[in-house]
Amino acid sequence: MGTQPLVSVVTPFFNSALYLSECIESVLMQSYSNFEYILMDNCSNDGSYELAESYAERDHRIRLLKCSEFVPQLENYNRALREISDASEYCKIVQADDYIFYNCLELMLRSFEQSTSIGLVSSYRSLGDEVGGSGYPRRKPMLSGKECGRFFLRTGNNIFGSQTTVMYRSSVVRSNDKFYNEMLPHSDLDKAIEILEHWDFGFVHQILSFSRVENESISSSLQSFEPYSLDRYIIAKHYAPRFMDAPEAERVTRSQKLAYYRVLAREALRFRDRAFWRYHKDGLKTVGQSLDLRYLTLQIALKLLWEASNPGRTITRTLSGLKQGQDGNAGVPGLSDEREVAENASVEARK
Repeated sequence: MGTQPLVSVVTPFFNSALYLSECIESVLMQSYSNFEYILMDNCSNDGSYELAESYAERDHRIRLLKCSEFVPQLENYNRALREISDASEYCKIVQADDYIFYNCLELMLRSFEQSTSIGLVSSYRSLGDEVGGSGYPRRKPMLSGKECGRFFLRTGNNIFGSQTTVMYRSSVVRSNDKFYNEMLPHSDLDKAIEILEHWDFGFVHQILSFSRVENESISSSLQSFEPYSLDRYIIAKHYAPRFMDAPEAERVTRSQKLAYYRVLAREALRFRDRAFWRYHKDGLKTVGQSLDLRYLTLQIALKLLWEASNPGRTITRTLSGLKQGQDGNAGVPGLSDEREVAENASVEARK
């Protein structure tokens, strides 16, 4: 590989003792050795810091930082990224509950070497028992940023995975004091699309990382809120006009809105609580929108019509909802909240 560029590997962590050793060892055992390894402790109290310290004492490439102030996860990621060396050319986050395979850094570096225009590299990943990233075009080790952005917007195929899946060009990371938008739960996806506006994309057709699915994180804690339909609509609304001509951007945005509001209609009929609706209202604010009650009411009505013509499914859903209520979800409102949504939508329609 000639002169070996410096890679900054970054693992922010908080109370990760259960998985941290596996994560750290996966980095230290890499086939590519010219890296610095920044471990950022967010005030752990489960022995994670002491565990990381034991590795730092044995490997000079590790720089262990102990923070005196606890901050939310994304803020901790951003302050860890601010610590990367000015000399590093590439930056790889490895989340504390994940790990990377032996040749991850080496193969991602090779992908970057295809062109100085590449700002972001990804690969397949092991997502629990599944393979993430499948569906990416075969025999395409590189796409222009515009082409890759259009691919994602058209297909919804998340080839960027999580922070552990991708590698960034360090100059891109250093250009933002707050690399991730701390207001967005899936800001890594938003950041990937943002990078593609100005940089090209590399892809390694191998599984290079493992993402744990059973551990608690920002993403996993929000799964019950159906975040991905919201994310895809927000990204289409925000980025489709930047990657597509006006007619296609309008079609994609309209399609994502329909898919999103169908999810909301389904969840309305499951009597979701106020926290669910607050999450979606806050998300829509990031693109200057509020909940479209008229459109939601229409989708609820269409959903009810469909269920009326499929009574078996309706009975199953109803029994499931009753069981959920019996399991102690006393805070879940019943039909009155659903009617309130419809009534509010009717008021808006009459204005």
